[in-house]
Amino acid sequence: MQSFPKNLAEQATGPITNPLEMAMTPELAEGVIRSIPGYRPYFEKAFGSKNPTFSEIAEALAAFESTLTTPNSPFERYVKGNKTALTQQQIDGLRLFRRSGCIMCHNGNLLGGTSFQKVGSVRPYITNNPSKGKMDITGKPWDEMMFKVPILLNIEKTAPYFHDGAIRTLPEAVGTMADIQLDANLSAKQVDDIVAFLHSLNGEVPKIEKPALPPSGPETRKYIEEVY
Repeated sequence: MQSFPKNLAEQATGPITNPLEMAMTPELAEGVIRSIPGYRPYFEKAFGSKNPTFSEIAEALAAFESTLTTPNSPFERYVKGNKTALTQQQIDGLRLFRRSGCIMCHNGNLLGGTSFQKVGSVRPYITNNPSKGKMDITGKPWDEMMFKVPILLNIEKTAPYFHDGAIRTLPEAVGTMADIQLDANLSAKQVDDIVAFLHSLNGEVPKIEKPALPPSGPETRKYIEEVY
């Protein structure tokens, strides 16, 4: 049975070995990286070895991913004491976000990501997507439609929404969640106020300079062809 990743490094290996994504074995991934001479000095400097292991590859990926933070959002500045960081509409939206119950699941520093909740706790969420949420991992019927609560930071920039990608806009997402999770029929103004608050969660995106990747070695193609 599958298990959930325990840390960022373990999560980083998921796309590599997932049969629906890169579909590689750890051995193949090691072979690809080891076959590219330009990577050797970097791994030797970081880990003391010219022959990267799968766990070292995961640690390197996790180290990069840990830099992908987006600080200094208007909401963050507001929480830190700058009471002019939010507009009045955003403040109204924050109050409604808390009062209506959204904060029960979307809480913590990231406004989410800390629990699994049933999608459709009040009434079913209608979708053609075959995923059953956590049940796909555990096989337990009580985990059906249990999904990890999404983080709301930068949510304006991460459409489409929900596990099936069927919801295209934030207003639709807010209205749908209020309906199926909270049994709340929000007015158009209430939806607009909450959406305005969600816009305040956009932080500063890190500037990443695209590196020049080292050229493949003579053995690289052999490993790639084993997968593709």
